[in-house]
Amino acid sequence: MAKKRNFYIFLLIFTIIILGFFYYLKIEKKDQIKSQKVIIEDEKEIYTSNIINNVSYKANDNRGNEYSINALTGEIDIKDNDIIFLTDVKAVIKLENSENIKITSKFGKYNISNNDTIFSKDVLIEYLENKIKSEYLDFSIVRDTMIVTKNVVYTNATNVMKADVIEMNLSSKNIKIFMHLDQKKVKIGTIN
Repeated sequence: MAKKRNFYIFLLIFTIIILGFFYYLKIEKKDQIKSQKVIIEDEKEIYTSNIINNVSYKANDNRGNEYSINALTGEIDIKDNDIIFLTDVKAVIKLENSENIKITSKFGKYNISNNDTIFSKDVLIEYLENKIKSEYLDFSIVRDTMIVTKNVVYTNATNVMKADVIEMNLSSKNIKIFMHLDQKKVKIGTIN
């Protein structure tokens, strides 16, 4: 009789332990689902709150040059808070002892920490009577350069030129114009 009683007590304890284990797993699974939902909701919050309307930045360098950039919208990069993706971009570069350079593009990528900007899609650069159209412009204060690439077309009142790359040093105003392949030539013509 004692053996039967010990067996039933053991069976009861074993059943309680098993039920407790499954109950614990069920509660833990619910907590995991809740915490996942919170994370997803937090990510949505972060994603929807990082868009800025009517973005405007200004910067000056140690040579007296002033850089201003405006955009219809800006979206902060979630992975790098120094980067802002811009739309409908307008920029003005006021170089010391020189005329202003105006830049417009559909999109931009602006680095808040060093003011370097990449302009893309329908890029237009205006300087005096000169216009440069392209699909990509890498403007770097750190390197002190503007590198214009992808379908580059330069025009002024009398000339038109097509090239792969126009590279300008902002301090010296020296310009390099070239093609990616040596066998291709820069095309220059006149406007009638």
